[in-house]
Amino acid sequence: MTVAPQTAGTRPYRPEDRAACLAAFDSNVPVYFDASERADFESFLDQHPGRYFVAVDADGQVQGCAGYALNTAGDAADLCWAMVHRQQHRAGLGRLLLDARLQAIRSEGSVREVRLSTSQHAAGFYQRFGFVTKLIVPGGFAPGIDRCDMVLALI
Repeated sequence: MTVAPQTAGTRPYRPEDRAACLAAFDSNVPVYFDASERADFESFLDQHPGRYFVAVDADGQVQGCAGYALNTAGDAADLCWAMVHRQQHRAGLGRLLLDARLQAIRSEGSVREVRLSTSQHAAGFYQRFGFVTKLIVPGGFAPGIDRCDMVLALI
């Protein structure tokens, strides 16, 4: 079942969201993530990220997650670990999570650019929002999953 964007929302990640976030990850293997990346994602979630969000459906069920981190100077933000449950692709949740992160990043006040590393499978999504590809590393995440480094200038 696909969730309509108007019935969804975002909220900060909570530790009890861990299983749903891992289920979203698992649903995107092997196309968007390699199974070998799961341990890194689990470690990330276990660190209780402060700038991490979940997308929830009308019933409050977690359908996706995404976050960001500021660099030490506070003038750049790196998007991290963005995913929507495979059954919810193209339902507007990726856009919802991106909008939530960009709004939060802009409220930080001093961020001049937003960076991310994504796969060739998601690069087109980010391009639609103004991100520009700066580097492509074939097999950069895993065999068949290229790393595409992208940037969005905020000012």
